[in-house]
Amino acid sequence: MKKLTFILALLTTIATAQKSTLIMNGTAHIGNDSVIQNSMIGIKDGKIVEVVDASKAQVTGTYDEKIDATGKQIYPGFIAPNSTLGLTEIDAVRATNDFHEVGTTLPNVRSLIAYNTDSKIIPTVRTNGILLAQITPRGGLISGTSSVVVLDGWNWEDAAYKIDDGIHVNWPRIQSRKYLDEDNIYPGPYEKNKDYTKQTNDLQKLFADAKAYNETDVKEEKNLRFESMKGLFTGEQTLYLHVNNVKEIIEAVNFAKTNMIKKVVIVGGRDSWMVTDLLKENNVAVMVSRLHDLPEHPEDDVDLTYKLPYLLQKAGVMYCLNNEGDMEAMGTRNLPFLAGTAAAYGLTKEQALRSITLNTAKILGIDKTTGSIEVGKDANIFISTGDALDMRTNNVTQAFVKGVSIDLNNDQKELYEKYKKKYGLK
Repeated sequence: MKKLTFILALLTTIATAQKSTLIMNGTAHIGNDSVIQNSMIGIKDGKIVEVVDASKAQVTGTYDEKIDATGKQIYPGFIAPNSTLGLTEIDAVRATNDFHEVGTTLPNVRSLIAYNTDSKIIPTVRTNGILLAQITPRGGLISGTSSVVVLDGWNWEDAAYKIDDGIHVNWPRIQSRKYLDEDNIYPGPYEKNKDYTKQTNDLQKLFADAKAYNETDVKEEKNLRFESMKGLFTGEQTLYLHVNNVKEIIEAVNFAKTNMIKKVVIVGGRDSWMVTDLLKENNVAVMVSRLHDLPEHPEDDVDLTYKLPYLLQKAGVMYCLNNEGDMEAMGTRNLPFLAGTAAAYGLTKEQALRSITLNTAKILGIDKTTGSIEVGKDANIFISTGDALDMRTNNVTQAFVKGVSIDLNNDQKELYEKYKKKYGLK
């Protein structure tokens, strides 16, 4: 028994031991709009301990290994918010989809416990520099509770980074577009939602009841739904309102004010550029929907979705980018290229980088530990031979999650190498 205990302790020590690492001579994109052309970045015990401009100063510590990143780019790990990574595998196979629970108001449903670290999609996402994600449920009026995970780990407990960070509400639509075919390809006219008032009233009653329940010291009966909403009223959790239409955004923000919700984020926000004053006044951030999409309204500029981040940046509204939409889990790998599109339509490259790093971390409430390459933060960083926001040059050669170098191989890479070898390609 003593020998077994010793062996287990030894294995645990070996597994948790980390090499200290110094990344030298690369161009470091810090994530807060600043760039160090000739950087020295020190990593110890999973943390960033030094960030030095080699042209002005020298590192002070000693390190187990040194990585020469001359001519390469160093970035903070990209963060994918509002994602179904690990909750779905094949969209067309229902048995692999675990993001939509039965019911309409389910704030107590926790996406984290359904997160599958063995998903074949996750390694393909890490390949492009995405190292963290907010795992988010879908469907119903209240979908449930999301959590932030690192995209490396044996199980969901191992991957958890911020547990139960917020609750997701799909704000009722005033009107919805009907389609002229069964496959929803050919759009038809808009039709008014006759149940809109009832749906919003039901939502208001639920929140009022939950607030009253959580303000009561003595409870006759435990209510799991109301218990799970307590953090919304104390400020420990964020209310994520999935909404796009300008009128609906205004009503959703006013709803949050009425219920004294301290932290509010708009998810989608296609029309958010019309109400920037309202968003700033109420300190409401926006998770901008996938940029590679069509405009919401026939009268919109054809490039409105591309320049929406710039319009929010110009107005001083906090925002980040997300990839919600068709085939979103596997499409999450394209998140950096959405930022690249935003850079082509008004943002600077560093502002675009911030929209998938530090801005996202701030909105998710994890900016004290990740989102930028700064001393004291977790070493969630990666090295690319080219511009990581450009699909032509993004080539991640090494990545670290909490200071540990992770495997960047995946099934698609293996197939590429297999058939390249078969046909004698160089």
